[in-house]
Order: sequence, then structure tokens, then C-alpha cells
Amino acid sequence: MESLNNIKELFKKKSSGEHHKFGTFGGVFTPDVLTILGVIMFLRLGWVVGNAGLLGAIAIILMAKVITICTGMSMSSITTNIKIGPGGPYSIISKSLGLEAGGSIGIPFYVSQSLSAALYIIGFTEGWLMIFPDHSSILVSLITAAVLFIISYSGAKNAIKVQYIIFVIIILSILSFLFIQAEPVDKITLIGNFEDANFWHVFAIFFPAVTGIMAGANLSGDLINPRKSIPLGTLAAIGFTLVVYLVMAYFSANYISPEELRTNQMFMVKYSFWGPLVIAGILAATFSSALGSLIGAPRILQALAVQGTIPFSTLFDKLSSNHEPRNAIIFTAAIILVALVLGDLNALATLITLFFLITYGMLNLVVFIQQSMKIISFRPTFKISRIIPFIGALGSFLVMLLVSPIFSLLAIITIIILYIWLSKKGLTTESGDIRGGMFLVLAEVASRIAARFPRHQIAWKPDLLIPIEDPQTSVGSLLFIRSITYPSGSIYTFTVTTENVKETKHNLEQAVQPLKTEKILVTATVLEDSNFLHGTKLVIQALQGGALRPNTIFLTLGSDQKKDQIINELVNYASINDLGTLILRRNKRTGFGLQKDVNLWLRDKSPNWHLAILISLQLQLNWGGKINLVTVAENSSDESRLYAFLNNISEQTRLPALTEFKVLTGNFNDTLKKAPRADINIFGLGEVLNFDYMREVTELSLTTCLFVKDSGKESAIV
Repeated sequence: MESLNNIKELFKKKSSGEHHKFGTFGGVFTPDVLTILGVIMFLRLGWVVGNAGLLGAIAIILMAKVITICTGMSMSSITTNIKIGPGGPYSIISKSLGLEAGGSIGIPFYVSQSLSAALYIIGFTEGWLMIFPDHSSILVSLITAAVLFIISYSGAKNAIKVQYIIFVIIILSILSFLFIQAEPVDKITLIGNFEDANFWHVFAIFFPAVTGIMAGANLSGDLINPRKSIPLGTLAAIGFTLVVYLVMAYFSANYISPEELRTNQMFMVKYSFWGPLVIAGILAATFSSALGSLIGAPRILQALAVQGTIPFSTLFDKLSSNHEPRNAIIFTAAIILVALVLGDLNALATLITLFFLITYGMLNLVVFIQQSMKIISFRPTFKISRIIPFIGALGSFLVMLLVSPIFSLLAIITIIILYIWLSKKGLTTESGDIRGGMFLVLAEVASRIAARFPRHQIAWKPDLLIPIEDPQTSVGSLLFIRSITYPSGSIYTFTVTTENVKETKHNLEQAVQPLKTEKILVTATVLEDSNFLHGTKLVIQALQGGALRPNTIFLTLGSDQKKDQIINELVNYASINDLGTLILRRNKRTGFGLQKDVNLWLRDKSPNWHLAILISLQLQLNWGGKINLVTVAENSSDESRLYAFLNNISEQTRLPALTEFKVLTGNFNDTLKKAPRADINIFGLGEVLNFDYMREVTELSLTTCLFVKDSGKESAIV
């Protein structure tokens, strides 16, 4: 009874239209070959040989093939490492560099595939009109598009069957030419004179003849075993078509004169064993290329829609009962129809080629990056040398510039705009990508390089170490910290606790989130320790060995005098470990005022002013106010000397032109009341810390105060 139920279930699946999947030959090799062996082989290969000669043509064929061979090998390598999804190259790039990068490449790639179908239909129409010149070109194009649509809409299974027939026709047409009806020329022209165009122009015209290697990869969601079929089918197609091109180039050079090769694009029809078969091959080549594009493009669109990358995703991600993306097919057919009605697509042909090249280049780049990362997760069963994807990527981008620098720039700008747009959509995927690991590897490489060089004062930037006792009460100080670290500084903040670690970590993350949105590098962690001072010392010790270590500790002075001793010990410990010190005492009534002007108090002959000036400059940069250099004279006779002192400091440190100098005479506490209005006062720290006096100064000045101590590693005059 169980066996009978299984048989019934099997027939039920069959009758409901189960998803038919393809093997290597039908799903990859045949589509690739038919797309590669297109109209350029029939109508332009002879022109290439006529201009370049046999050796020149072979050089052009091999150079063009090197890029597709490298790309094919790179694609083969990465498909044996990941579980490739629908969309072929889009899936590969998305799973490696994220949905934004995949979408910014995938959308133009889809449009290029769609417009390529329109171009191939126009090529088919031109071939048809050679036989039937009285027929209407637009009518032939529309009928051809309708036939292609019916085949593709009925399902990839039927399309592949049609491609088998086309494959036979093309092979027979090639064989018909190889049984050439002509006598060998007296002498083969090995190196041509390039009468019609120079070498690189000839190369650029021929290069599209070797593209099309992704026709099979575009069907990745319809393959039985894409991990096996894509490498085997793609590389077999590249090798097979390479042999075909070389053999046809040899026969052309051996039997046809260079003059006729250059001037008669129908020479294959003229000299073949049976001319009509070659004409059938020309029509079949363009028809099959169009069909391949019309099969592949909707699947790319459907893959884009599944990830929510494009508008109307819920419409285009639907599949029919036999697993066909019919909504995507209809939309693609509409694009093709509009393109045909608008007329000549030659102006877009170059841009289409460039989008193909960008896709090739990105695929190679993805493999090169993952190989360079040397991570254990990249372990493809098809292993290649790192030079292969490098050559493939470099070659793709060089050919882009060769084909058209202007259109290359336009294509790159288009992709950048798409990337920015997709980045703002906040796309996410459960499968993840390698971007985090990639940048981590780059950071590690940079760290190893940085570790070989001493930290120099000329490259100083605010890298703060911030111990936080209670994240929920530190928000105000953290916002001020933004003003002294933005745009190039970094923050390493932590809290020490043994209770509610998970909740404390959440509160800390919430507190620093505004800093992260400002694109400041923030690292936040919770250290489990029963003693705050002990835990902080451990953090300072641990960070001293790293290349990305902090250079300044930031502390907050509160009202609880019981904690003064902890701050005192931390300042001394920071000094021992070459850390500068910032102690913030916030005025509860005025806070940070208008966040505009800064009073920087300097003491004559004190060496402790470099860090204070650097912090003042950071505040002036972010607050947009002015800096007042302030000092105190015991009597009026010292005023001129102290003005000169302030002016000298300003010149040495290149302070802004609007900086003002203030020399105040009298008792220090009295001068605090006469100081210029400011939103913060910055003072130097002495060797012995007087916390009660620091609190008093904050009240007398009616502002928040920052107390600063150099580490000796800063310099404001370099």
C-alpha cells in the first residue's frame, strides 16, 4: 500500500508541473556555445582575419579568450565554494560583497541582457532581409520577438529543446564552411596591414564574439547540480568555441584573399559547401542568442526581486506552477518590444558590452579578494592560482577603457548611483556576505604594517579610552565626546560590572549609538570584574599591545568625593602608560552652552599645553566658534610679555585667524569672573590633582570645564 501511495504521489507531482531541471550539456554548455558562436563569427571573423592576418587574428582571439577563460575559471572556482542561488553572477556577487553590490551590478546586467535580446532580434531581421528583401523589417522583428516570447513563456525546457535544434544547425553550417569550395591562396598573410582599423579597434569589434559565457550560469536556479554543471559546462564551452574560432580563422586565411575577407561579409555563404546552410546558421545564431537572453534575463530579474532589491519585488518574484518566472518574462518581453519599436540600438551596443565586462571584472575581483583573505571558509574544490582572477579583473577593466572610455565612465557612474540607492534601502539577507571579514582582513594587514612604525606626533588624532561607570547617565558626556573625536578620531569605551551584564551591554550600546551614526569608529564592551579600578587597569594593559590603541583617557569628575581617589590612580596609571588625560567637570546649570566658543587657559612656561590646544582645535572645528587664548598676569607689567607669549603660541600652532588673546590681571579666582564668555573652559592639570578646586573652578566660571594633561606623545606644532 505504501508503494502504491508513492507511485500516486509521483504521478501527482508530474501532473502538477514539477520543476524540470537541466544537466551540464543542456543547461550550461549548449546555451553558452550558442551565445558565443553568434553573428560576429559569421559576419566579422573574416574581416578580423583580413585586417590582422592569420597570426594577428589568432593573437586577437587568444587575448579576448584570456579574459573569458579567467572569468570562467573564477566563476567555476567560486561556484564550487558557495551554494549558488538563482541569478547566476548576481547571486555570486551578492553572496560575496552584499546585496548592494550584487544589485548595483545585477540591475544593469539584467537590462543589458534584455537589450541584448533586442539587438540579436535586429541582427536576425537583417539576416532575414538578405533572403527576403521585400519583407517589412519591423514586422519581421515583431514576429521574431513573438515567437521567442512564446518559446520562453512555455518554459525553459522547451527553450532548451529549441536550442538543441539550433545547435545542430550552427554546427552543420560551420562544417559546410570547412568543406570550403575554393583553392588555397598562394601565400597566407600572417600579419595584416590593418587597412580598415588599427589593432585595438579590430580587437574591440571582435571582443563581443567571446562573451556569452554566463548564459548557462544565468540558469543556476534551474540546474540539477550548479556546483558541478557551471564549471564543467562553462569551461567546455569556452574551450570548444576557442577551437572553432581558431579553425575558422585558419580556413579563412588559407582559402580567401585578405581583400575579399575585408569587403565581403557574406564570403562564408559564397564559398561554403552549401550556402543556404550558412545562411541558416547566421539566422540560427542570432535567434539562439536572443533566446538565451530571453531565458536568462527574467531569471536575473526574479532573483533581484526575491531579495527585495528592485521596485515591485512582490510582482516579479513569483514563479508559475512549473517554476517559471512568467511575470518577469512578460516584463522583459515588454522592454524588448519597446526597444524594437524605438528603432536602432547601435548607440547602446557599446554600453551593453561594458556592463557585461563590469560583471566579468567583478566576478574575478570577488574571487581574487577571497583568495587574498586566506580564510578557511574559502575552500573551493576547483582551485585556481590567484593570478587568474587578477588577470581576468584587470583585463576586463582595460578592455572597457579600450572599447570606450566615455561609456566606461557612464557605466561606472550608473553602478555607483545604484549602489548608493540600494545602500539607503537597508537590504538584509540571512546568508550574509564577506564584507565584514574582508575589511577586517584589511584592517589586520594595516595593523601589522602600522606596528612596524612608531606613532609619530605628526599623525596624532583623538583616540579616546572612556571608562563608563553607568551608561544610562553618560549620554550628555558622550555627545560632547563626539565634538572632540569627529571626524577622524576613535573611541574605545567600556564599563565594569558583575551584575546584569546583558542589560548593561544593551544600555552601553544604546548610549554609544548616536556616535556610531556619526560614522565615528566606536568599540564598546562590558568587562566582568568586581572592582572598577582593577578592571580599567586591565583594559589599559591589554590595549597597549595593539596597533589601534587609544592615546588619551577620558574621565568624568562627579560630585561624589569618594571616587576622587579612583580618578587620581587612573590618571597616574594612564601617565605611566603614555596616555594623555582629559577630565570633564560638567556645570549642571549651563551644560555646554551654545557649543560655540572655547576659552583655553595657558600658563607661562608650562610645557603642558599641546593636548589642550589639539582638543581646542577639534572643538573649534566641530562647534564653528572661536578660540580665546587666556592667561593670568600677576601685575600689569607682565601684560606685554604674556601677549607676546600667547601670540608666539598661536603662530607656532597655526591657530585660526580669529583667535583672540586675553591677558587678565589679578587673582586667578577673580580673573575667572572677568574671562571672555565661552561655552567651555579648558585648563591644564598639575602634577598634584586637587579635585575640590576643579569643582570650584567649574562653579566660578559658570561653564563646563575640561582639565587636560599631556602624555608627552602629542605635539601641536608639527
